[in-house]
Amino acid sequence: MKTAVVILNWNGKKLLEQFLPSVVLHSAAADVIVADNASTDDSNDFIKKNYSSVSIVKNKENFGYAGGYDEALKNIDAEYYILLNSDVEVTANWIEPAIALMDRDKTIAVCQPKIKSYADRARFEYAGAAGGYIDRYGYPYCRGRIFNTIEEDTGQYDDEKEIFWASGACMFIRAKVFHELGGFDASFFAHMEEIDLCWRIHRAGFKILYCPQSTIYHLGGGTLDKNNPRKTYLNFRNNLTMIYKNAPDEDLQAIWRIRTFLDRLAAIKFLVSGHPGAFVAVLKAHWYCFRHKDELRKKRIEIKSSVKQNYFAPNHINIITQYFLKGRKKFSEIL
Repeated sequence: MKTAVVILNWNGKKLLEQFLPSVVLHSAAADVIVADNASTDDSNDFIKKNYSSVSIVKNKENFGYAGGYDEALKNIDAEYYILLNSDVEVTANWIEPAIALMDRDKTIAVCQPKIKSYADRARFEYAGAAGGYIDRYGYPYCRGRIFNTIEEDTGQYDDEKEIFWASGACMFIRAKVFHELGGFDASFFAHMEEIDLCWRIHRAGFKILYCPQSTIYHLGGGTLDKNNPRKTYLNFRNNLTMIYKNAPDEDLQAIWRIRTFLDRLAAIKFLVSGHPGAFVAVLKAHWYCFRHKDELRKKRIEIKSSVKQNYFAPNHINIITQYFLKGRKKFSEIL
């Protein structure tokens, strides 16, 4: 097959009932596959009973987002994968423009559609918006979303543009590149694994583009609530892991010192704001990196061997200074 829409599922029958119909309706240009992470609800029975055209690939256990896709995609033969969250409503003609863009330029390894909010359809959605970037200290932000400020979509980001990372909520990716670079880092389990992969893709000399002609609507928060300490832990741990693996040699020590200081400030803020669980989560994230420093160093060495010259690097702005001290809340005000 040329294109496979792959939806990772874990006990998500309710989400499949709500969102799978739009995917089946608007995905004639691709095969639709549900990669099941050892669900214990009746998700699979629901699919078999109601959607005979949808295939199911079963993982032996819940490997999380990263490992779940790594395992499932070993069993799916396609030129392009479209990794799609189970809480996404797609629209007519959402596949064709992105695939056409990638067909025209073989150096494009990944493409992201415009991601809007399912709950507030005039606005972008937190997880990806109109394409992602990271600042010099590893903080992710998007065209259309910086920290918790989310812009209304007025057509201001309707241009095809090279971006730093594409959202895992909906990621078009060349299967060959995915497998050659080892896929997602399964140790991430969930959160920021797509940014880590996109960083490695850039370093290998490929491009990542935003395709505004394709639009989806993302519910978000379907797995872990944003205030869940587990989510806080994974976000901080995986962000630090990503930085250690990918940051340039000449910048790593300075970035690490500053991030340690800023993360301590964040932890204190969590504590005084009445979120002791999040305070502990930040400390645990740093402790994880300390305990696994040899493993992270080994991964860093492996990645360095694939680095090409003049790759699309992180932005050297400090997004915290821009946002909190200078009051620049929109992407257009920063760049």
